[in-house]
Amino acid sequence: MPPARSWRTYPQNYRLEAARCTKCGKVFFPPRLICNKCHGRQFEHFNMRGTGKVVTHTVIRTPADEFSGLAPFAVGIIELDDGARVTTQIADAAFDEIKIGMPVKLEFRRHYSEGEAGMIHYGHKAVPLRIAD
Repeated sequence: MPPARSWRTYPQNYRLEAARCTKCGKVFFPPRLICNKCHGRQFEHFNMRGTGKVVTHTVIRTPADEFSGLAPFAVGIIELDDGARVTTQIADAAFDEIKIGMPVKLEFRRHYSEGEAGMIHYGHKAVPLRIAD
């Protein structure tokens, strides 16, 4: 199976599939096998809505090699409305527009490619949630 097709088989990558511990209610993204809060092993899987708010953010000016063509770019910790937190790039906003508490939504977008003919990597980026959204 080609790498791109294989990558799409992981539900958390494309559909934002998370797991909620049925014993204590803690949400995990990506899903895990054992709850680190209560050690429960029973989970309810669900697709998160992908909306939330910025908890903290920073600007990356000297990134890892695969992201060097994108610098500078903003990265933040997003607290999703469904209970999980994710670290992701923040797109479609000037650095001075990004504020703690700002509502955002996750969109599936291109991250980078490995050279001109290499594999393209996709993932979620946070974008400002506008009133019209």
